This record gives sequence, C-alpha cells and structure tokens, in this order.
Amino acid sequence: MHLTPEQKQVGRDNFYNTLGVTRRSLLKAAVAAPAAGAFYFGYSQQGGNPVRAGLIGTGDEGNLLLSQSNPDYVQFIAFSDIRPSQIERAKSGDENSNYRLGFRRKYDMNEHQFRQEIRFYESYRRLLQDADIEMVVIALPLHMHYPVVIDALDAGKHVLCETLLAKEVGQCKKMARKAKLTGLHLAVGYQRHYNVLYDNALSLIEDNLLGEIHHIRALWHLNNTWPWKKGGKVQSIDNWRKPIPDSDVGMNFKKYGYNSLEELCRWRLYERTSGGLMTELGTHQLDACSIFLGQVHPLAVTGVGGKYFFEDDRDANDHVFATFEFPGYDHPQGKNTGSNTNDVTVVSYSSITTNTIEQYGEQIMGSRGSMFVESEQDVMLFKERTPGETTAPPEMRVTVTGASAGQPVLDTSESPAPAAAGLAQATMAEESSYGYREEMEHLAWCIRNPAPENQPRCVPTVALANAVISLTSNLAIRRQQRIEFKPEWFDPESDEVPETDDELTASKG
Repeated sequence: MHLTPEQKQVGRDNFYNTLGVTRRSLLKAAVAAPAAGAFYFGYSQQGGNPVRAGLIGTGDEGNLLLSQSNPDYVQFIAFSDIRPSQIERAKSGDENSNYRLGFRRKYDMNEHQFRQEIRFYESYRRLLQDADIEMVVIALPLHMHYPVVIDALDAGKHVLCETLLAKEVGQCKKMARKAKLTGLHLAVGYQRHYNVLYDNALSLIEDNLLGEIHHIRALWHLNNTWPWKKGGKVQSIDNWRKPIPDSDVGMNFKKYGYNSLEELCRWRLYERTSGGLMTELGTHQLDACSIFLGQVHPLAVTGVGGKYFFEDDRDANDHVFATFEFPGYDHPQGKNTGSNTNDVTVVSYSSITTNTIEQYGEQIMGSRGSMFVESEQDVMLFKERTPGETTAPPEMRVTVTGASAGQPVLDTSESPAPAAAGLAQATMAEESSYGYREEMEHLAWCIRNPAPENQPRCVPTVALANAVISLTSNLAIRRQQRIEFKPEWFDPESDEVPETDDELTASKG
C-alpha cells in the first residue's frame, strides 16, 4: 500500500501512542534498563568473561555479525575464510560502512595487534580444533551449513548459524538431533525474534487490537535491472552478482568443491549452493508472519516463479510468489492455537527483482485494524473505519480505550497523546537494533548461565519449521502444485521430509 509521508507519520504516531498506553510500565522500565536487549528478552549483563568466538565465513553477513557484536558478551578471537578479498575485508572492514567494520576497526587495533590477537585459519576444521574457542558463528553459503554445523557440534562448540538452517529438511533434522545429543546450543539467525519493534508489534496483536487476522501480505522487492557505473565501467546493481574482485580471480575453485569461480563468489544464484529468493529473503519474512500468527504451522502452500528477467547462467528464480494457508483464528484474545482448520488465514509472499515501488516488509490486516512493518525499522498502525466515520483510515488518529479493563480497543481521537508516543518512540530509537546484537548477546548469556530454561529464542525446532515452510514453497513453485504440509515434516524426530515424500512424487505424475 502506497502511503504519503503525512499518512505514514499518522501511522507511526498511532503505533507509538498505542504502545504508550498498553505497555506504559514496560516502556518506563526500559528507559532505566542498562541494555534494551537484556531488559526485553529476559537476560542480564554477562556476569563473567565474554564468550570466546570464531567467525566462519566473512562475507556480507559475517562482517555484519562481527560489526554488530557486543564485546561485553562475545569476543571474536579467530576467523576462517577462503576468498582473499573477504579475508582482507575481515581485517580492515569497509572504510565508509558502520555495518562492515572488520576486526581492526571493531576492536580498535593496529596491524601488529591484529596479527597478535586474531587468529586466521583458511580451513574451518583447523579453527574448530582451537581449544580456546567456545562458540562459532557460521555465515557460509547455504549448502555448507549442514557439514560445518555438524563438525562444530562434534568439536564441542556452541553454534550460531545464519539462515536457512540447511538446504534440505532432512539435514535440518539431523542438525537438531545432533544439538540435542551433544547438549550444546544451536541458535539460528532469525534476528526478528530479537527485534524490539517486532516484539512490540506482536504485543498489540496479542492484545487483540487488530481483531481477527485473516490476511498478511509480505514482500521483499528489488530492482536489479538498472546498470550503474563504477570507475567509468558499467556494472550491474544486482547485489547477488557483484563484480568478482581481482584478488579472487585466480582462486582454485575446484579445491573447495565449486564448479566455477562464479558459483563460489555468486553462490546465491545457483540451485546447488542456495535455495534462491525464498531461502535467502523469504524465510525471514515468513518467520515474521509465523511470529504474528502465534508460530502455528501452515496447512498448505501454492506458488509460482521463474527466471523471468535475467538471461545469464543463473538457475535460481528471479521472481517468486507464494500463497500460504494458515489455520484461522480461534482465540478471542488474539492468540492463535492452530486448531481451527475450518477457516484460514492467508499469507501471501512475493520477492521480485524488477521493481521497488514497495521494498520489504509485512502488512498485517485485521478486522479492527491494520499494521504495516517496513524494512525492520518502521511500524505504522491504522484503525478500521466504522459505520458513520468518514475519515479514511490512513488519516485517522487513534487512541486506546478500555485498557483499564484489560481489553484495550482502538478508537478515534481528535489528537494523539504526544507524551506517550514520545516515550515509546524515544525508547525504540535509542535502545533497539535489528536484533543481530541481541541474538549474539543472548546466546553468550545462555552459555555463561547454563540451565534448561535458558535457551535462545530461535532454537532448532523453530528453525526447522521455517526451513520446512521455505523449502516446501520452492517445491510447490518447481512442481506447480498445491502442497499440504504434514505434521511429521516439522518433527525433528521423524524421518519424513517433503523432498522425498512419496505422495508428492506420485501427485507430480
């Protein structure tokens, strides 16, 4: 939905003003909290030495995680990579980026200190043999997640693995079982579980302010069709097809199990090494939709997609569209138990590479209100127009009535309550992040405070469910069929998986 800047500001004011009423005590406490992550997500200051960590994979995501880490909780002492360009960037970072600091800028080191304090291993297996390392962060191409996570757990290391958990559902289940067997933490990088904005957006859904939700629209749209120039040379703005740095050109790609230099450096474009748009982008937003719906499992998926624009050698789709049927709402207080299969809540997802009139986010549409989350940074709330009201919803200022009775309800207001909105917005802006920092803080805290109840928010069962959803979506697109999800696919102890399901194979004809 395209909104004017004025309408967006009304939506922001509505969201923050509503939070100021429904979560006033929480927000006041947050102002005095030493760290937003610790306050919101149930952990405290480390209370001991930082967890000593190794970083395996220093591409865009690996460098981001390094840059966002909190040294009070996690101290990276080693890293592993095979690409010369990424090894150099891991050392020095991107000069003009606060999200790609590199070790020297992150820890304020000179060259000598870097060589003395940070250990480099070309082989990740050598890194896993380092007895000083307690935890590893894995940010590798998707097809490498399974073997490296298994090796890390076998080596006695706690693990934070980037998404998707693995390229096959069967691999995800084996990883979950291995983590359970070893008693080690296996956390998965769905950072929205640690995003304060999402946590507060969820609170409004759980307070039933949106009414019954029967549709969520999620999207991640790019436009990689416009050429751009760098150094006088025309290049593509396709972030997945970046120019290969000169320092990588001479690499022996076969030594590392790749079919070409392009597959090594542009692994997201190939089915053998990646799952494409659905596993690289869609999985995060489908995770968010699942959070909003009470983490119930979907009933079915249909989809369509293809390589509609690019004529290069990639075999990953450049457009994907999927429709999911989730159980309908069955709880008057906004919590979905997943047992109502007579009605459905429809989640639609699209990821395209040829248009950005809308970029990425989730639009939650309820019987009493709508909430839009944009780019993980902005939340807007709008009330549904009731009979007799003439103002369009995007222009409506709203407030909350009935909060004292424990059943808050959206109502129209001639003016917002700026004090409440200001408190909420200041707290979010000053104390929140995308969730990368908090997911690492919490994992480190769980390691230092071992107890059955101290678990990361995205454990293997949650990550397995997200993998089932994303990978089955790719199957539905590839086979052009509606696929009904089976409960056994979501069970880590079951050997049943969608990729080898006999019924799916038979129905394909």
